[in-house]
Amino acid sequence: MTNLTLVAAGIRELDAPVVLTAAHPGGGVPGLVSPAALASLGFSGKEGEVVRIAASAVKGTLKAPVLAVTGLAKTRQPESLRRAVGAALRQLGDVPKVGLAFATAPGHPPVTADPAYLTAIAEGASLGAADAAELVLGLPGLSGPAAKEAGRWLARAAAVTAAVKLARRLTNEPPSRLYPQTFAEEAAQALKGSAVRIKVLDEQQLARDGYGGIVAVGQGSVHPPRLVQLTYSPLRAKQHVALVGKGITFDSGGLSLKSRTGMVNMKSDMAGAAAVLGAVRAASDLKLSVKLTAYLCLAENLPSGAATRPGDVVLTKDGHAVEVTNTDAEGRLVLADGIAAARAARPGCVIDLATLTGAQVVALGNRIAGVMGSEEVRDGLVAAAEAAGEGAWAMPLPDYLMEVFKSEVADFTNANLTDSAGGMLSAGLFLRQFAGEVPWAHIDCAGPAFNSGEPFGYTPKGGTGYGVRLLVKYLEDLSAG
Repeated sequence: MTNLTLVAAGIRELDAPVVLTAAHPGGGVPGLVSPAALASLGFSGKEGEVVRIAASAVKGTLKAPVLAVTGLAKTRQPESLRRAVGAALRQLGDVPKVGLAFATAPGHPPVTADPAYLTAIAEGASLGAADAAELVLGLPGLSGPAAKEAGRWLARAAAVTAAVKLARRLTNEPPSRLYPQTFAEEAAQALKGSAVRIKVLDEQQLARDGYGGIVAVGQGSVHPPRLVQLTYSPLRAKQHVALVGKGITFDSGGLSLKSRTGMVNMKSDMAGAAAVLGAVRAASDLKLSVKLTAYLCLAENLPSGAATRPGDVVLTKDGHAVEVTNTDAEGRLVLADGIAAARAARPGCVIDLATLTGAQVVALGNRIAGVMGSEEVRDGLVAAAEAAGEGAWAMPLPDYLMEVFKSEVADFTNANLTDSAGGMLSAGLFLRQFAGEVPWAHIDCAGPAFNSGEPFGYTPKGGTGYGVRLLVKYLEDLSAG
């Protein structure tokens, strides 16, 4: 686990093999390195760029033998600082201990003046660094109440980044090791010592209790499905929020088999459930004043003689009859059960997080999730995402798209086989049927939950832990008032 400590020291006093600071395009490091000197090293200041300079080549004296400078975009958003620090720590992965000196980060106010910048540095460093790295953040002149307040924000960052890394680790697990039963075991292990209670329903209990969607999706696998229910009930909770995570530990498409290339990264189809687990753990660690009831809907979608067939009719938890026309539209079936169960717990709102549709990637790309649902919840989540540094965009739910789910033998089908237009939106409309009158929002994170390209900023290749930070920020806002 990455360890980040706070010391009352400036850039010259930090004792580490490398001290990291930042410079914006055309700028330098005040008192240490001129803009011309940085330019002579080929440093342009663009985001993600990092140069290392021997201490003997800088003005004055440094306790550290090496100064590293990371490029900082001209924008004054904390997210640019978070990405710049994360990119640098990724590239300094071979250094066991790194000092961080951003007391007056170029282009930004002092981090002590705004917790958003302190949080951005701490999160960027922790998310970009190797797990065993030691980080030392220097804030000169820090003492008294200011030191206590800064320590509080660092503790928050530590809880949040630990939750993100938990979600990343689970998302990266091979499907041969992470299947519904072992996911449930991982959840229990991750919540040890917390204030969260856990209850696991196996395949017999799921069938007995009417979770027809989860049972149908998981019945083709030798690894039977599970529903993991998490409950966090702090005293004097101000709100009650239900979270639902899609946890398809591997998605072959079932009998509606995916293509050879379409299956490659389908171990990541449980990233929504992993993020919900991480967010609940972080909420407990931060002692947020919000009651949480969370549902991790876990199944492995495989073809076999026992698998659900196109044409089968599934009865969901709330009694809806759904005609299965595409077994590769399985996520919405497990979420239907999870949302129905969440609604029955009578929360103030229900939020589901899922790698649900390829249409999300077509519409918004690989770094921005689509958020749909009740306007107040939807917009609150988008605002929380922006504050947390995660990409999200509010999307509509046009009622006319429900026409594509007409069925002659059930309440509706689970997929549209004739028209792919608006696929992300129609999937959201399908889920809305199960939320009833409870305020609800759906986050489709099919793109941002897994990075199949090169690392960038603090984002590694593979599982990203997307959704943990935005959920925690949303819950913090509710907890605050």
